[in-house]
Amino acid sequence: MNILGINSVYHDSAAALLVDGKLVVAVEEERFNRIKYGKLPDVDNPHQFPEQAIRFCLNYAGLTARDIDHVAYSFDPQLRRKRFRPQWWADPRFEEVFLLRLGQVRGVADDVLGRRLGQRFHFVPHHLAHAASAYFPSGFDGAAILVIDGIGEAAGTTLWKGIEGRIEPVETFDYPHSLGFVWEIVCNYIGFSTYDASKVMGLAAYGNPEVFHRAFQSIVQVGKDKYAVDPEAIGFQSAKSSRIESLLGPPWEPGTGMLPRHADIAAALQEATNAAVLAMVRRLKRKVPLDKLCFAGGVALNCVTNDLIRKSGDFSDVFIPTAPHDAGTAVGAAFAVHCAKQKSRPGRGSSTPYLGPAFNRREILAAVESAGLKPRRSKSPARDAADMVADGKIVAWFQGRMEFGPRALGNRSLLADPRRPDMRNILNQMVKHREDFRPFAPSVLAEHADEWFEVGAHTRSHEFMLFACPVRPEQRNRIPAVLHRDGSARVQLVRRESNPRFHELISCFFARTGVPLVINTSFNDSEPIVCTPTDAIVTFRKSGIDALFMDDVCLTARK
Repeated sequence: MNILGINSVYHDSAAALLVDGKLVVAVEEERFNRIKYGKLPDVDNPHQFPEQAIRFCLNYAGLTARDIDHVAYSFDPQLRRKRFRPQWWADPRFEEVFLLRLGQVRGVADDVLGRRLGQRFHFVPHHLAHAASAYFPSGFDGAAILVIDGIGEAAGTTLWKGIEGRIEPVETFDYPHSLGFVWEIVCNYIGFSTYDASKVMGLAAYGNPEVFHRAFQSIVQVGKDKYAVDPEAIGFQSAKSSRIESLLGPPWEPGTGMLPRHADIAAALQEATNAAVLAMVRRLKRKVPLDKLCFAGGVALNCVTNDLIRKSGDFSDVFIPTAPHDAGTAVGAAFAVHCAKQKSRPGRGSSTPYLGPAFNRREILAAVESAGLKPRRSKSPARDAADMVADGKIVAWFQGRMEFGPRALGNRSLLADPRRPDMRNILNQMVKHREDFRPFAPSVLAEHADEWFEVGAHTRSHEFMLFACPVRPEQRNRIPAVLHRDGSARVQLVRRESNPRFHELISCFFARTGVPLVINTSFNDSEPIVCTPTDAIVTFRKSGIDALFMDDVCLTARK
């Protein structure tokens, strides 16, 4: 049975393909169309499918549209009509437009696949798709499941129980109780875009949460095992009035710089989020007294909160998928339909992030020749790249299948030396062209991670760069470039079994320097992560990258 999963309702458009219950490919549309997040989350475009991602999934699996048995779309218009209130919009007509466009989705699916799908097309509730995207790859038989995002059909938070391959709803918290929306509004309020939660999370370490602690107590009211959002305090569209300026002061104005109070706002938001999520973890543990937790939804990308969940001790193991954001619902929708049709769970525990395109040496050389460049062949790419990093060079590492999810995890990565105090500024200013306060993550050999970071019990999700772990005090002066203001780092554990090429590179760097980790940031420059050899060459040529390794092909910058 071949099941195609699709997410396109809001943003992070993506497609995924299950073949006989096994996830064989999952890709985000942005990597192909080069538009961040694939498309904007407009009310009039949920029918805008990730066509290039769909086409790649079919081609990769060697299938045609006729071979697809079922199509799963990660949103349920019928549930939306039941639960969502048009007055939640600033203009109720927006909901009419949204529903009309959702009404086109079946027809678009038929057109894209060139056949009438009929009963083979399925709408899957958005939060169920999130839950399935975490539960089935986890490999857990029984698990409590928590989903927190901006909004599904109407829900901001849902609690679930996963048991023996079935996912059962436990409790739902509808809009306006949306932590994701609180983050979106604060992002805009202090001068970032709606999508810039990661920037605000990084900025939070520079602020004092006490300054706006009381203000956020009004915005997000947290009890022992519950939370509530006041829509008027934060200024949601549905609110008749807004108190946000009286609570947080005037919003950021274009052309002005970042002020200390913006960092204080970010810090208080992070503190409120930690408290609210931990309250829901306690609630879920009480209602689903199992030992394992699965966590998904956009809020599950908050690595600071994630590490607090892990440390809380409420659950012995925490699994967060490589793509907990909306792109992952393409995977989850396909899993949900498989279970409904086959009455059995799909392949267990397949959680690799390396689910996208790979390119052979012939394709790489063709791209290099087309760019008019002269490559050299490296007999030992991992050693040569590690030596360059140790010599202070910035190296682009393009190997194997592209990652699924927002993190570069060693196949589409920029690598640098964590020992250099100036390396963070060099990367931010000369390569990534982004704010100076943004931190960089370390990729560390899993077998040496505990010597450098307070990781705790290793989980599979530590391989996906989803936890902010304290750097051990005695090691902090040795790796200043990955040390964040609060003494933490967003760590990726690298196991030889998961990524042998990347593990070899870090091992070579370790042998030369005595430091078993490198800086790892996504291979991009104010754009989606590179996908193809041509994408890689374009970004390499326009930025301050010193060398590019694609398979065993090496390009070096002209000086």
